[in-house]
Amino acid sequence: MAAVRVRQGVPWFWLVVLLAAAALALVTWWVSNGGINRGEALKTGGLAAGSVVALYALWLNDRRRRVEEQRHALESQRAEHDRERVADERFARAVELLGHDTDQVRVGALHALAGLARSRDRYTQIVLDVLCAYLRRPFDPPDEGDGEGIREQQVRVTAQRLIADLLPGASDVDPPEYDLDLHGATLEYFDISYRVVGQLRARRTQLYESTSFKGLVVRREAWFTDARCPGRLYAPGIVFHDVCWFSGFEARGIVDFRGARFAGRTKFANAIFRGPVSFQDTTFLDDHDFGNVKVALQEPHQLPDGFTADPIGKDFGLVRAPAQGYVAGQ
Repeated sequence: MAAVRVRQGVPWFWLVVLLAAAALALVTWWVSNGGINRGEALKTGGLAAGSVVALYALWLNDRRRRVEEQRHALESQRAEHDRERVADERFARAVELLGHDTDQVRVGALHALAGLARSRDRYTQIVLDVLCAYLRRPFDPPDEGDGEGIREQQVRVTAQRLIADLLPGASDVDPPEYDLDLHGATLEYFDISYRVVGQLRARRTQLYESTSFKGLVVRREAWFTDARCPGRLYAPGIVFHDVCWFSGFEARGIVDFRGARFAGRTKFANAIFRGPVSFQDTTFLDDHDFGNVKVALQEPHQLPDGFTADPIGKDFGLVRAPAQGYVAGQ
């Protein structure tokens, strides 16, 4: 056994032996002087010496326990460090593979990133940023027969689905808030219905086919400035808690904001709705700017309560605020 020495250099073991012997002698002498026979006195002295040894044993056990706890803590730290290093390597390798020429390798890399985000929370926002960055890569929806374009389209659909999977649900208790940066992205069949996001940046985004924001909750700012929607946008029951900007937005297909709730300042100025649009039962709790908004007169259109569309030519109507003429900002 390795000896642990006190400052004076005396081994603890021998110090305990000396203390035990001293206790034995002192207690035996003291008891003997009290008139008790020598045998009983010796027994009592032995108990005192044993107590000293027992205290030393308890101290040794406590010290051994603390040493073991420190060793386990160091091993845990080392293991966590190794896991972090492996996770960083997995992340770097998966990001590198997103540039691979083969579509199945890119899909595998996307799933690897999503798996990393599920296993380690600190990666969730980073992985979402990477998935959004992938969707910002230049892309045009392919024509039939464009094999490479169709394969890339499927990779992008996978990225969109993984984004939805990583976002918390709107019904979750105290969900985390993750931001989505889709500025300039090209999306097809994008669906994040009944999810929660923090900030949603979608300036100059292209929304093809069908985009679904049903029941989506946006906790912070939402930016759709100059976004284009050649397809359909379904957003019934969507909730915007902060600033919401659709200025310059242009839609060709259905736009559905039935039952939507805009809690912060809202701006649709200069938006154009070339297809059916509905703001039925929509709630605005702050300033809302519909200046110079145009709707197609030949398509069904239900504006917010009190708003009207005055014809400007045979195809479009200019939205006017209730009983006030043009709204502010036109």
